[in-house]
Amino acid sequence: NLETGVPTGISTIKGLLSMLSTSKATTVQELVHNLREATAEFKKIDCSTIAVRSASDLFTLFITQKEHARLEREDFESCRKFMLTRGATFLARLEKSAEKIVQVSQPFLTSASRVMVHGKSRVVAGALISACKSRDIEVVLTKSSGDMAKTLLSENIHVEVIDDLAVGVEMHKVDCVLLGAEGVVETGGVVNQLGSYSVALIAKSLNKQVYVMAESFKFVREYPVCQEDLPEEYLYPPSKVGQDKN
Repeated sequence: NLETGVPTGISTIKGLLSMLSTSKATTVQELVHNLREATAEFKKIDCSTIAVRSASDLFTLFITQKEHARLEREDFESCRKFMLTRGATFLARLEKSAEKIVQVSQPFLTSASRVMVHGKSRVVAGALISACKSRDIEVVLTKSSGDMAKTLLSENIHVEVIDDLAVGVEMHKVDCVLLGAEGVVETGGVVNQLGSYSVALIAKSLNKQVYVMAESFKFVREYPVCQEDLPEEYLYPPSKVGQDKN
């Protein structure tokens, strides 16, 4: 099971590490097959499927690098233990990624006094909380961003919640736009909460900077030319795939 309250990508890697430690596989190929089966099971849970896909792909690539050469010198069990060590190292690095993004984002917010946020993102919230420790920033938050307002208000950040349809009216009053991301594809496109595309287009038309904050484990090997090229599983939770979305 994926952990609640933990980013989907991190939770996926923890699950794969657990599977790796108990796997009965005797070859690298069999082990990779088991990892793919576990990933397929994770995708059945109502969570960000694109995050599960990207995290599992990166994890598998990271732990199996150079393992075929190692097998020529050592037995498989030694290789599996080494994979566990590499996997734990990989997880530790990724768990620090949100903190690094918060640090790197600060120079981009130095001149901002009013920012627009669309969607609920731990990284965006962290960046704003950090920035507001040294200065006041007013956050214009779209209504569909859910509990994001509660998170920011608990840190004494001034928040103005607006209707999603009012984005065009409010955009000229803000200095920049902050977005999170469910995933980032190879073509540079961002998969995020419904409405992000409209927000970004309005920002571009008014020459407002849009900053997307996303951890490296959210980068997925997909090459969509347009939104219609994205697999349906990336756009809807598993319980909604194949059903009427209306």
